Amino acid sequence: MLGSLPVRVLDDRYRDEVLSILDSDPVENVFVASRVHAAGLEPGHLGAQMWGYLRDGRLTSLCYSGANLIPIAATGEALRAFAERARAQGRRCSSIVGPLPAVAELWDLLEPYWGPARAIRTAQPVLATSQVARVAADPAVRRVRMAEFDIVYPACVAMFTEEVGVSPHSGDGGMLYRSRVAELIRAGRSFARIENGRVLFKAEVGAVTPYACQVQGVWVHPDLRGRGLSVPGMAALVAEALRTIAPTVTLYVNDYNVRARAAYEHVGFAEVGTFMSVLF
Repeated sequence: MLGSLPVRVLDDRYRDEVLSILDSDPVENVFVASRVHAAGLEPGHLGAQMWGYLRDGRLTSLCYSGANLIPIAATGEALRAFAERARAQGRRCSSIVGPLPAVAELWDLLEPYWGPARAIRTAQPVLATSQVARVAADPAVRRVRMAEFDIVYPACVAMFTEEVGVSPHSGDGGMLYRSRVAELIRAGRSFARIENGRVLFKAEVGAVTPYACQVQGVWVHPDLRGRGLSVPGMAALVAEALRTIAPTVTLYVNDYNVRARAAYEHVGFAEVGTFMSVLF
């Protein structure tokens, strides 16, 4: 029966087809592509389901269904099919995120059943750079060591709470979040400037593919904001990420965060798209 439906849960038999779709836009799809490159498509390994929409027997659109619901290369027909499947199984995600037109249409279909949302970020510019910044990098920004976990973790919690609006300790007491922060440190993808046991600036590279990586969790200590730490801090991260992680560095930012957008532009990031997020 599953094979006759336009939407099916994909497994590793579809890996090459899925990666072909994801890698056709390596910046927009970096988060999901990083998961598939690393874990494949078996739900137990991916930690999510990958839904595929088939048209005339050919895979044309995708939807990542895990902690986030993320439509990928989704046409109107595919979005309606994905919405129908999402309604049938009930909401299991904490957010819907992705390209603005697709997320807006998907949310229109799901809002009567899943609404109201806790917050909606209607326009989040997607930024990218493949060049080392022309501004001076902060030489004190470096990879975090595992022995510094207890120093960095409170800054990660503060950033998450400020950005998302809820504590990462909600639900499981922070167990999964602690594990994720530790994972990024061990992988050499957590960067910070630490002085006298205090984090001044920090950010992580949360997703990596052979083509791009995505920066997340950019944070400056509240007492030090406006003192010029973010631009040299990001310049240092970009330089090291380009040297050792991926050929393009990406991130997305809320459109109303004027100060952050100016800092990223100063570092050399350019706008290449727009995301939308619906938070529950």
